[in-house]
Amino acid sequence: MKDNIHIRKAVASDLDKVLSVERAAFETDGEAKLTHDLLQDPEAQPVVSLLAMEGDEAIGHILFTRAGVESDPSPSAYILAPLAVIPPRQKQGVGGKLIRHGLRMLSDSGVDLVFVLGHTDYYPRFGFKPALPLGFEPPQPVEERHADAWMVLELTPGTIEQSGGRVHCAPAMNTPSCWRE
Repeated sequence: MKDNIHIRKAVASDLDKVLSVERAAFETDGEAKLTHDLLQDPEAQPVVSLLAMEGDEAIGHILFTRAGVESDPSPSAYILAPLAVIPPRQKQGVGGKLIRHGLRMLSDSGVDLVFVLGHTDYYPRFGFKPALPLGFEPPQPVEERHADAWMVLELTPGTIEQSGGRVHCAPAMNTPSCWRE
């Protein structure tokens, strides 16, 4: 089967496509509302919002938003959330393509760290490691049974060794409901 998936930046006129992917992937409006709110939140900017396209159809979306770390010096950081792929295209590598493309863009732009609250059997494939043992506290408490789901990826070598502390996110994401895995 030929792979004809194209990853591109999402632009303002893509909002309906982005929200449609989020609704289809999660079967609720929660992630779609979060995505909409993050795209409007000035403290989340500049965002990296990418669409996976198959022809004219949006089949996946990923969003990275600016974050801060209470550290001196404070590294450049982003949070990955959410990642969505429409159900018929899940488990076919679309999410991985979005992650790799986004991480490459962030690395090229000088970002030091990327955080995620996500599945512990998925994100380590891309280099993410549990963040709590490395000294990075999430913006909101995470249930102890899901502590390893709070993860970090170092894009700039040596950053983890030189920093740590509480991570701050955009207000749209800084609610307890966003921090349940």
